[in-house]
Amino acid sequence: MSAKRKVAVLVGDGMGDEPVAVLGGKTPLQVAHIPAIRRVAALGQVQLVHTVPAGLAPGSDVANMGLLGYNAKENYTGRAAIEAAGARIPLEAADVAYRTNLVTLADGQMLDYSAGDISNEEAHQLVAALNAAVARDGLRFHGGVSYRHLLIWRNGPLELVLTPPHEISGKPVAGFLPKGPRAEEFLALMDLSRHVFAEHPVNRERLAKGKRPATQIWPWGFGKAMALERYPDRYGLRGGVITAVDLVRGLAELCGLEVIPVAGATGWIDTNYAGKAQAAIDCLRRSDFVYVHVEAPDECGHKGMAEEKVRAIENFDRQVVAPVWAALEADGEPYRLIVCTDHRTPIAKRGHTSDPVPFAWVDGPLGAGASSAAEAAFDEFLPAAGQPPLVCDVVSRLLK
Repeated sequence: MSAKRKVAVLVGDGMGDEPVAVLGGKTPLQVAHIPAIRRVAALGQVQLVHTVPAGLAPGSDVANMGLLGYNAKENYTGRAAIEAAGARIPLEAADVAYRTNLVTLADGQMLDYSAGDISNEEAHQLVAALNAAVARDGLRFHGGVSYRHLLIWRNGPLELVLTPPHEISGKPVAGFLPKGPRAEEFLALMDLSRHVFAEHPVNRERLAKGKRPATQIWPWGFGKAMALERYPDRYGLRGGVITAVDLVRGLAELCGLEVIPVAGATGWIDTNYAGKAQAAIDCLRRSDFVYVHVEAPDECGHKGMAEEKVRAIENFDRQVVAPVWAALEADGEPYRLIVCTDHRTPIAKRGHTSDPVPFAWVDGPLGAGASSAAEAAFDEFLPAAGQPPLVCDVVSRLLK
């Protein structure tokens, strides 16, 4: 690949799915009006890929590593270690990081893994109250975005079985509580959080407004400090990453890419799609690589919201893919545009799966002669000749 070629990777998190009854037995990608993405597939190349190496759980952590061109089997230590890097929280050799959600439990069930999409300000008040109650050297909670937070624990337990709360939405939690050596220490922290949060002013106000309270913490995704080969060394590329979540920010920090903030980027369907697109265009005009991550389709999948997931995919197509592609064409420089998703988040399952997902790319500029009406399928049922490849291998080939 020419060193002068601009590369844009546009990721709709969790866009993959399974046929949904309320969508007429089709998937959100099949139903959505996505002319820009289907034009990329028609004028370029499209195929199914596996984003998660065998033996690893289908999380956005390992899948986004693959989309950035890293095989998670070589580097991965745990999701929370990546998020700590994204939050610029240094990890010492003895530190263990745990992703810690604020959740809503009711009648022993996981009612809401996001505590009603609690705001940053509300969440940080709860985290501060929990830290005050714990008051233990070497153990501290760090406030993140909305329901997503971190616990850094010096010499914390490393042999636990912890279940992501979004994988058990609507299910009884009794069978998914922490298990393994020192699990009782985590159960004690979870119990403490219930007492701290029960009468906290934040929750009283949320209840008064008809919102779901954050009833407790839920730990998962732990790991120790992680390192990645930096992008300029690995691929000879310099650029930035645009995202609303610490996980992908962490990958940017680890691989030596600029984290580009965008006002109004929320990680939900109200995110600032247009702002992300403009930030990507600006990044490409001063460097040669940009990675744009949009969380909204994944969140809709976890919440079982079919129509909203379709709308999130359509917004991604119309407000991110189309304008970024148009800017690349207008600038007239050689480019490679990649449009992809990290995994499936089926509406029916409200969790992730390791099934293959569509991946498309196009090289340009195409010029005025390219058909504006060209369309090809971009969904979970693309024909595949044999086993779909690992996406990290495909991306490595496209970037080198």
